[in-house]
Amino acid sequence: MKILLGTLVLMFCDERLVMASGGPGAPHDFTGSRFGLIAIAIFCAAYLLVILEEQLHLRKSKPVIVAAGLIWVLVAIVYNRAGLPDVAHNAIRHNLLEYAELFLFLLAAMTYINAMSERNVFRSLRSWLITCGFSLRNIFWMTGLLAFLISPIADNLTTALLMGAAIVAVGNGNHRFVSIACINIVVAANAGGAFSPFGDITTLMVWQKGKLEFFEFFSIFVPALVNWLLPATIMSLFISKELPDAQQQREYMKLGSKRIILLFLLTIVTAVCFHNFLHLPPAVGMMLGMGYLSFFAFWLKKRENRVLGTDNPLDMTSGNQPVFDLFRQIARAEWDTLLFFYGVILCVGGLGQLGYLAVISKLMYLDMGATGANVLVGVLSAIVDNIPVMFAVLTMNPEMSHSQWLLVTLTAGCGGSLLSIGSAAGVALMGQARGIYTFNRHLMWAPVIALGYAASIFVHLLINGR
Repeated sequence: MKILLGTLVLMFCDERLVMASGGPGAPHDFTGSRFGLIAIAIFCAAYLLVILEEQLHLRKSKPVIVAAGLIWVLVAIVYNRAGLPDVAHNAIRHNLLEYAELFLFLLAAMTYINAMSERNVFRSLRSWLITCGFSLRNIFWMTGLLAFLISPIADNLTTALLMGAAIVAVGNGNHRFVSIACINIVVAANAGGAFSPFGDITTLMVWQKGKLEFFEFFSIFVPALVNWLLPATIMSLFISKELPDAQQQREYMKLGSKRIILLFLLTIVTAVCFHNFLHLPPAVGMMLGMGYLSFFAFWLKKRENRVLGTDNPLDMTSGNQPVFDLFRQIARAEWDTLLFFYGVILCVGGLGQLGYLAVISKLMYLDMGATGANVLVGVLSAIVDNIPVMFAVLTMNPEMSHSQWLLVTLTAGCGGSLLSIGSAAGVALMGQARGIYTFNRHLMWAPVIALGYAASIFVHLLINGR
């Protein structure tokens, strides 16, 4: 959306190629060229297909991968014409390196999440919520609190799906409760993910870029808590205290589940130590952590094979029962999401190389000021996915204090809660509670969510504004 707004301004510019006065390795200004405008049109068309994913049933990774390739073709053409072919070559290598670090980090994290899911960790938690006999209002608060506390460790999407499954099971037939509780989960998961480097892709990108240290993210814990608590308090008044129908079925965790949880925590510590003390990319620490899991998976597979009647660790199944296999968990990673990140990073990187991000950075961070621009980033995150928005900010790299980098991290993470389509958590729950939790029902509570968004910004500036 920001890129589209910038384009409307640039449409009135001269069609000539205008070279910036930067050095030979810096991005040059091709915003007034026909190639630059074609690149903008390609990106907007691709992102329109991403927005219409649910209607078209077209995976979101496909249009952005095509758009990324076409945009970099245009980048290569204009730089070759300008006699600077090495600039485009070095720029795309830099973008690929950024993607590789993000990819390896997420692959390790997703593998752990899938392993815990296969060991029934999340199902056990969900069944505990269902069978404990809490009232609907108690479940509303407990699922919101758990979403806020789990999303900093897992991601907000996984957390929302877990809590959403519990809500749908408990509130079967009570559409009012399910819709309001789903909104609460989306707000809580996004807010919880905002104060942790592991809670959201945007916070991960900020941490890997070195804009904030690991423990600095926790400075926005209180603002993030306010972002969730204020709308949750208001919404809870519309939840009854009646008891849901009792459910007796209980699910339990499988062999090795607790040790996998401990290995995941150890992996997080390893990634933090790699970044803070060894000054190495956190992705390397995460891959080392996946090595921990691979050796434990070898032991676990041998153990289960012995229990089920065979002693061959290469067997995928024993009889009709599947045993734990690490590569099956890797295969279950969200490959559409991982490839979507590739397309987004290269699209935004290509547009930056054509000079658009420099223009937008001036419009936002110089003309509006850092605070106004960062608040706007959160609002834009509700319309456009927060990942390309945050990557654009990081690529623009405006001169900001730590307080402002914390603010943009908070707003990009929490701003997506303003609309149901503004975050992966909201989109996923619309699919899980189809026909019950909808765009319009979320929109009815948008003023209350916006109140929490504004309050969180005020609290952040009050606490961390220095």
